[in-house]
Amino acid sequence: MHKTSAYVLVIIIISQFAGTSLWFASNAVLPELQNVFHLDKHAVSSITSAVQLGFICGTLVFAILSIADRFSPSKVFFISSIIAAIANLGVIYTNAVGIMITLRFATGFFLAGIYPVGMKIAADWFDKELGRALGYLVGALVLGTAFPHLLKGGYFSLPWKEVLVVTSAFAALGGILILAFVSDGPHRRKAQAMKPSAMFEVFRVKNFRSAAFGYFGHMWELYTFWAFLPFIVSLHNQATKPINISLTSFISIAAGAVGCIVGGWLSRTLGSARVAFYSLSISGLCCLLSPLMIYSGTALFFLYLVIWGISVAADSPQFSTLVAATASPEQKGTALTFVVSIGFAITIVSIFLMDQLTQRLNPNNLFTILSIGPALGLVSMFPLIRKSNS
Repeated sequence: MHKTSAYVLVIIIISQFAGTSLWFASNAVLPELQNVFHLDKHAVSSITSAVQLGFICGTLVFAILSIADRFSPSKVFFISSIIAAIANLGVIYTNAVGIMITLRFATGFFLAGIYPVGMKIAADWFDKELGRALGYLVGALVLGTAFPHLLKGGYFSLPWKEVLVVTSAFAALGGILILAFVSDGPHRRKAQAMKPSAMFEVFRVKNFRSAAFGYFGHMWELYTFWAFLPFIVSLHNQATKPINISLTSFISIAAGAVGCIVGGWLSRTLGSARVAFYSLSISGLCCLLSPLMIYSGTALFFLYLVIWGISVAADSPQFSTLVAATASPEQKGTALTFVVSIGFAITIVSIFLMDQLTQRLNPNNLFTILSIGPALGLVSMFPLIRKSNS
């Protein structure tokens, strides 16, 4: 990797980590938010879905307007980081549930200018090394997602307001770093005009559809697992020796960063399609094993969560690589953004369904439902696997 490219990748990784720390900031301090805003038992679904819905709306707007392809991605990333940080911080200054939910929605909306635009910046800088680069980049997203849990449950044990202050400051700093040190990449091809139909044109390509639908299956599982990790740990704690919920959640989510990075390196020899296929297979198996593992001994349960955390995230950068590789260069940003938008729409359905089922069904077998996504994703990937074997 060229020295300049390596330097740019480091900046993007740091900025992506900083920006995506906003994602689950509210989930990490959920008990405090429930007390302050008098939230009901469905709070985890309401708050998480507000961010996800905001992200979906944001990605749709960004895709329809082709923002990442028409304007400088670095400037888009910077502006989005600042506004998302302000929205996240605003939760501290209100005691109205409606305003708090609206602010979480706004945070999600402008995360659309951080996560997929960060991938677009990486795709503009890297070509043959994109799988490895996105492995690092999505690993940073995973760490950013886990970071609020560390602030709350680890050595720091910060009060809820300080958690929101720190994550907002990090996000703003990430935007500043991108603006100051990362220019438009050498592989960037600027779109000449807004073309809303580009969102749908990309699906005419068979390999693109295979990659996209594999990603959709992955997304059915990923964010629901992350959102309900504290609940999964609490189920284990009810049956055996209790362990720290926030710290265990952080370690399990953060383990996904290792999976992303290792998967990125393996993609150089195995190819992105195989890495994604194997990772999705393992995480799907973890879903099916959940009835046994949740009530197992503490050491085995902890190892199980780490393996699940690694595998559930490891395929994400490889799916993004496949999507970028099968889209035309001038539609790359729009394709990534639109596919991510659909993927996050799926997470809302999955999270809502899981939240409703926790109130109605015995939790013993509950998380086997998440295996539906990996199963469908694996089936959709067969054309890409056959191509990689030929």
